[in-house]
Amino acid sequence: MVNTYNVQLVNGKAVRNAVRGMLIVVIALAVASMASAQDNSGNSQAPQVKFKGGIGVIPVTGVAANGTVNLNTVRGVTPGAPWRIVDLEATVGFDGHIKVTGRGLLLASGNGIGTNAGQSVHATLFCGAAATATTHNTTTTGVALEADGDFRIDDFLSPPPPANCDTPVLLIRNVGGVWFAAGIPQTEDTNRK
Repeated sequence: MVNTYNVQLVNGKAVRNAVRGMLIVVIALAVASMASAQDNSGNSQAPQVKFKGGIGVIPVTGVAANGTVNLNTVRGVTPGAPWRIVDLEATVGFDGHIKVTGRGLLLASGNGIGTNAGQSVHATLFCGAAATATTHNTTTTGVALEADGDFRIDDFLSPPPPANCDTPVLLIRNVGGVWFAAGIPQTEDTNRK
């Protein structure tokens, strides 16, 4: 004869253990979901703006019929001599933390061609349309280019960029203020390639 009281107790424990297990899973999923939502809504760890690839400066965009040289001025910043860059990647966080890795930023003209010309660089992020863009500079005055033109910037922008940085432009500039290279904004389409 089976004791029905013991069977009910064993089944009750099994049910309680199953409910506890499901409750733990639900709580874990909720915590993970909240962490993911926080990363997408302003957590300083989530990037606000990304750049992948770089463009070296070409200082002149053309010559007018009257002989006037048109400089390649970007957001009010004048160009340096011709420079080339092999690669550039940058991320800007919502708190203004910026990380830039550049490779092969070297002079592309004159007697110093193929050298770093003893330059130091910093980054400037512009947010908004050209006429009304806000300017955000790294706080350090410059990072020395390595002999092969490589550099790393790990700094903060001052002031921090707005929560929505429309039409972002990232310029790599020297201590004198002219620009040598620009970052290529990374979009959803860029991520898929």
